[in-house]
Amino acid sequence: MTLEVIPPLAPDALLVFLVAVTILLLTARVLGRLATRVGMPAIVGELLTGVLLGPSLLGHLFPQVARLLLPTDPGDMHLIDAVGQFGVLLLVGITGTHLDLGLLRSQRRTAVVVSLCGLLLPLLGGAGLGLVLAAPAGDGTADQVLFALFLAVAMGVTALPVIAKTLTDMGLLHRTVGQLILMAGTVDDAVCWFLLSLLVAAATVGVSAGTVALSVSALVGFVLFVSTVGRVLVRAVMRRVARSDEAGPTVAATVVVVLAGAVLTHGLGMEAALGAFVAGLLIRVPDPAKLAPLRTVVLTVLAPIFLASAGLRMDLTALRDPGLALTATAVVAVAVAGKFAGAYLGARLSGLTSWEGLAVGAGMNARGVVEVIVAMVGLRLGVFDVDMYTIVILVAIVTSVMAPPMLRMTLRRVRVEPEERRRLRRIEGRDPTPASR
Repeated sequence: MTLEVIPPLAPDALLVFLVAVTILLLTARVLGRLATRVGMPAIVGELLTGVLLGPSLLGHLFPQVARLLLPTDPGDMHLIDAVGQFGVLLLVGITGTHLDLGLLRSQRRTAVVVSLCGLLLPLLGGAGLGLVLAAPAGDGTADQVLFALFLAVAMGVTALPVIAKTLTDMGLLHRTVGQLILMAGTVDDAVCWFLLSLLVAAATVGVSAGTVALSVSALVGFVLFVSTVGRVLVRAVMRRVARSDEAGPTVAATVVVVLAGAVLTHGLGMEAALGAFVAGLLIRVPDPAKLAPLRTVVLTVLAPIFLASAGLRMDLTALRDPGLALTATAVVAVAVAGKFAGAYLGARLSGLTSWEGLAVGAGMNARGVVEVIVAMVGLRLGVFDVDMYTIVILVAIVTSVMAPPMLRMTLRRVRVEPEERRRLRRIEGRDPTPASR
């Protein structure tokens, strides 16, 4: 039996792809630069790129120009999605390599308390609001409950990729509070992806003891594998490539390990970014400077394309309707208040100062493209209609844009400790001593 030869990418499709990527990257870099000029991190301009070029603005005012610059065919758009996904997986993976596990072991109670409080309050707030609002699809009790639970998960998520890019852009990845935000956000997202998988099952085949047991087993199995066999394998690979004086083997091995972690969690029905981040935690590079080339390409090229493309499916013109605008205001208010108050409460219960608690609340509040994914799943299953999808997307934009200035304002009032300065030198490759793993 001979395999069918797959034809190469058609010239027209290649041209559309190249034009779109060029426009997205150029616009994202220009807007990112403008954002830094006014005291905002580059991620703000990069996130707004999709809003500017998508249906919300350019597609609404000059649709013919938008069709010339960006794909209208789903297949062409999927090529851009693939590049963006590749970039975001490497982004969260690299972020994982910079996490100080020694610090997190000493503050694991704080991370757990912040995560639980930062998850429970927005979940409860989202569920309560969902029960008050009319479900877009269906008129039965089951439909209303499913809608409320979907909205609750949308309120509970924390966008790990957006937090990682924000902290990196602002030079806050070395701060203890920044490390705590990343770990608490990872736990929140892991729980929310687990809940989302259950809700998808409920909307399609129904929830049973078997589906719950399967989801729990997948999560537990993944944790056991990475903490035993995965840890040994990754460290053996990284020790091997570290023998080379060149950065190439280390960069290639890091990319493979991160993608392998993404494959594992995605294959188990969880979010690929979760596996990429955990894989990054396992990577130990004796000379951090060897990862500098990969970090530069990801942060300046691949991640901006991902963040820019996230807004291409957002159509905020629907918010001109007064009733919808009022609903959107309520959803945004509940989302912001629930996550912020929950994370702040968890930080204060763990003994952090008020300013540290405010910083944790600001960082955990960023929802970004993870919120977009939840909204798209709800839309695909008919739990959300287009209006509710747009509202949830608005939450993603508002929370991601408001997080950076709040982080800057609060962390200015938190003293920089000597260990944080040492951690910064390790991240920048100026200190060959690796972080405690």
